[in-house]
Amino acid sequence: MKPIVDIAKSFGIDEQYIELYGKYKCKINLKIREDLQDRPNGKLVLVTAMNPTPAGEGKTLTTIGLSQALNLIGIPTIAALREPSLGPCFGMKGGATGSGKAEILPAEDINLHFTGDIHAITAAHNLLSAMIENHIYHGNALQIDTQRIVWKHAMDMNDRSLRKIVCGIGDGNGSVHESGFMITTASEIMAVLCLSEDLHDLRQRLGKIIVAYNMSGEAVTAEQIGAVDSMTVLLKDAIMPNMVQTAEGTPVFVHGGPFANIAHGCSSVIGTKTALKLADVVVTEAGFGADLGAEKFFDIKCRQSGLTPAAAVLVVTVKALKYNGGVAKNELDGSNLAALQAGLGNMERHIENIRKFGVPVMVVINHFANDHEEELELLIEHCRQLGVSAAVSNVWAEGGAGGRQMAEMLRDILEHGHSSFAPLYTLDSSLMEKIETIVHQIYHGAGVQMTPSARRKLEQIEGLGFGGMPVCMAKTPYSFSDQPKLLGAPEDFTVQIKDVTLSAGAGFVVVHTGNIVTMPGLPKVPAAERIYLDETGKVNGLI
Repeated sequence: MKPIVDIAKSFGIDEQYIELYGKYKCKINLKIREDLQDRPNGKLVLVTAMNPTPAGEGKTLTTIGLSQALNLIGIPTIAALREPSLGPCFGMKGGATGSGKAEILPAEDINLHFTGDIHAITAAHNLLSAMIENHIYHGNALQIDTQRIVWKHAMDMNDRSLRKIVCGIGDGNGSVHESGFMITTASEIMAVLCLSEDLHDLRQRLGKIIVAYNMSGEAVTAEQIGAVDSMTVLLKDAIMPNMVQTAEGTPVFVHGGPFANIAHGCSSVIGTKTALKLADVVVTEAGFGADLGAEKFFDIKCRQSGLTPAAAVLVVTVKALKYNGGVAKNELDGSNLAALQAGLGNMERHIENIRKFGVPVMVVINHFANDHEEELELLIEHCRQLGVSAAVSNVWAEGGAGGRQMAEMLRDILEHGHSSFAPLYTLDSSLMEKIETIVHQIYHGAGVQMTPSARRKLEQIEGLGFGGMPVCMAKTPYSFSDQPKLLGAPEDFTVQIKDVTLSAGAGFVVVHTGNIVTMPGLPKVPAAERIYLDETGKVNGLI
């Protein structure tokens, strides 16, 4: 690793804007945006993927490797990624900093406590929780209905036992009522921080958060609870984007970490816009498959911030396509052209969906050492028939040099292609129309079925004047449908909607489908069991 000050200087970032967190991590002071406001923006590229499978697709790996490859061919590029959550790091997924020769560093720090942003968000979230309970305990002047407190508690760890809890048990401990925990990455405060333009916008958004309803059915906000200024203090450093480096010295803004299956799945607007003033190209990613992360990137992040993506990169693997074609996880290494052909529908659907937003798209095939040449040739030929450029990426093994082909293809799209980006739906549509548009056009479902409770909440949200917001679909990432095992490119299914919640500060309505939960659980054998500190002080098993 190079000193982060040197990485910053290589892209024209003066030391006056750098807040150091050791030698290899820093935050970038927000003043830099004021001083660079007259500089033209670079071009924004989204990296997304097909639906995730047990074989792994390598979307973050590809984002990192592509940024290295673009710099290698002479295009000044910065990557913009989300911060890893401790929940997945110690749960099923493990670390989220890339690997091989396409990795961001210092990986252990980034995957663990980093610069404390997620901890700050957790603290701000739970401060608000505490102040709601305290308000009720000391007389409840706002007449909060304790059965309609919608603000839960948060922690950055997977713990299914905390999904539902009872507060106030025991004498003198406040009102007895049901509550629960969500993982911090699902907190509205995470979304607020990632969508805010500056500290003032952050404070305004925090004030709009609806925490409960009173006895008359009126919304009670964080502003009314009196928590907003102290929450802003807790977040004053977290709002500054973090900068680290790739294994080849490419700058990377790692800031914010909302999940894409239960939140909007994109890194911060502030980080992205700062990077666009510093580089010719900014490569960012959105969580899970394009049906979740990319749709929310386009319909929520870009719409709210005014960002216009110039191109999109869809990451696929031969193994993942065969899995979607019906091959079992333990049989993916063998050549199976028939299964590959059967699984291509998943990739086709994602390509079709991205084109609906008016954004040029190319396919990157993340290469594994045991991929079969005949399968790669079939996949590339199929992309050619679809009119889509396709490149094989070897960035895990070779770093930026292994991504030269995809970098050159992307350069050609950026120079000669045309983005006519537009969101999928208009905000003046009803909330139900927005939901149905996504279900029909992105998922290819036949329709939706709502529980009576969810329908009442949807009507209430519109009655409160929030019907003009975009919707954030909370859905399994493994399928276009709300059924995780319905692989490939299914059609004509019905999406089950069990709940609807309002994120007034973030500026969207969350629609909970299928069996999605906002507090994940650990798998039978969590990653935590293989993480340890050796005798030299090195962390093993995290990455």
